[in-house]
Amino acid sequence: MTSRDWNEDYAAGVMPWDTGEPEPFLVDFVEGGNLSPGARVVEVGCGTGTNALWLARRGFDVIACDCAPLALERARKKADGVPGLRFVEHDFLSDALPEGPFDFAFDRGVFHVFDEAGQRARFAERVGRLLRPGGHWASLAGSTEGPPRDHGPPRRSLRDLADAIEPWLEVVEVRRIEFEAKIPSPAAAWWLLARAREIPAQPSTRH
Repeated sequence: MTSRDWNEDYAAGVMPWDTGEPEPFLVDFVEGGNLSPGARVVEVGCGTGTNALWLARRGFDVIACDCAPLALERARKKADGVPGLRFVEHDFLSDALPEGPFDFAFDRGVFHVFDEAGQRARFAERVGRLLRPGGHWASLAGSTEGPPRDHGPPRRSLRDLADAIEPWLEVVEVRRIEFEAKIPSPAAAWWLLARAREIPAQPSTRH
């Protein structure tokens, strides 16, 4: 997915993002009634499968993808035959897209790993192509808010997110949150919710 070999992190046990618990903001979104029963869901960068497993156990049809074979090996062991869940080795920026359309796409700390604006835009475009009209994408991304730190997720500004997303999806909600992770202290982050466009973004105007 990037020049980094994420499989090495799993081999070394360096996985600060892997809390072993479903993401609370995802849980709140789903339990708030935002997904219809049986909805098709794709998780990009599923890691060891915690969130995908939680979604499948609630009756959603889930395809979970990651570029690290070791992560997927652990995910499949955890799932052990849970229905409605499939794990796929996949490089999201370059491989063929998973078979859509999907009602919901989710990533926790994947969109933000790309340093180049063009890569982030390609990520958002490919998410948009996966979703049915009106389908939603939720992403957790490291934020430029908060004090200086030498640990934790990459930092992206609100402008970084909007520039990548707005041509392809409609931004529905952005909130300042904190990442729960195995790091010395919580890190400022964004909860981003976007929707597949039914009307193209319109050009800016001057008055």
